[in-house]
Amino acid sequence: MSVRLKPSSADGQLQDVFGATVAELYGTALSPDASPALARALELRAFLSLAEEQVARVRDRVHSAMAPDRDMSELDAADLRFDAQWLDAALDARAGYRTALGDLLRTMPPLHQQARPVRLAQQTITTALPPASAASAPPRAGAAQDRRP
Repeated sequence: MSVRLKPSSADGQLQDVFGATVAELYGTALSPDASPALARALELRAFLSLAEEQVARVRDRVHSAMAPDRDMSELDAADLRFDAQWLDAALDARAGYRTALGDLLRTMPPLHQQARPVRLAQQTITTALPPASAASAPPRAGAAQDRRP
């Protein structure tokens, strides 16, 4: 599944700040007028959604291992310690991405004040040569004159 389709805990905040759904924001980010803040926010959102997916996977694995109907002889303390370390790392990453995204969104200027890149149209000047049938210059026009002493 694409990161664009994975939900994240910050989707509501992004919608509030930018005034559009996450899907619309990804579409806007592809345009040449997209603000750098939007691109950075969506990048952090992608990292956050992956970290949250890792948290959910480890949580689900631990829940499955600890299910009441599981045979207790299947429990392995080493596996649970490893899952605890993995969960700790995933939760730290999630917290870091949430903090970074929150800081970015807090320090952004309001939408109506965000600078948009200016695209300057390059002006071109076109000229047309006179048609070949137009009066031509005399044969020696512009030629250096002979000076005889």
